[in-house]
Amino acid sequence: MVKEECKALLDALNKVTACYRHMVLTIGGTSDSQNLREELKKTRQKAQELAVANRNKLTTVLKDKTVSKEDKAEFERLWVIFSTCLEILEIDMRRALELGHEFPLNVPKKHLIQTGMSGGTSGVAARAMSVQNMKYEAEHNIDVVDLKDLENEINQVGEMMYEMEMKVNVPQWTVEAKQDPGAELKSTISVGASSIGMISVEENKSFCDISKVLAGIIFTAVLIIAIVLAVCVVKLS
Repeated sequence: MVKEECKALLDALNKVTACYRHMVLTIGGTSDSQNLREELKKTRQKAQELAVANRNKLTTVLKDKTVSKEDKAEFERLWVIFSTCLEILEIDMRRALELGHEFPLNVPKKHLIQTGMSGGTSGVAARAMSVQNMKYEAEHNIDVVDLKDLENEINQVGEMMYEMEMKVNVPQWTVEAKQDPGAELKSTISVGASSIGMISVEENKSFCDISKVLAGIIFTAVLIIAIVLAVCVVKLS
């Protein structure tokens, strides 16, 4: 039960973090707006809430001495994935801070870059956070105020990562992966290759069948011509 809860929390964190990265890449582009900055704020705050929940769950379990060796190995694997996800979130938050300073919304003369990405981002954020409708009633200087909050939140995430290392020491090189690197891709390729192989075999079979039929027709025609020629020779002689 606890293992499933940890996996569910980690899966939610992965989705929200991926959503946040997607939106960070649109800062300064044609999709940048006040709504985007508010979506970024809500999404990263949601990610931090999930991160705290993940940390508390996994810390409690990994400190429990009654956990079996197999379960502990699985929780350590989840811990490594969680730590990596948190590092990615911190990197994206720093990137959002830099881009926010480079492209402030309150400076009309500051031209936005043409990234080629366009369209709204509310749908992506809503799906990631399971929110039907995301409405924003932000102030006009949301980007200025938010950048100050973002700096504080980056420090909080850094402190969380430091505390995690102090409370639970799980070196990444000691955790074994369940699958070989690229196993999922290899399995997909093998499935595709096997299906292609089956198709090619069927095509070869059908081709062989057609070849046999043609050979039979040609042999019959040659035999008939030979018989007719033989009859003609007999009659003429």
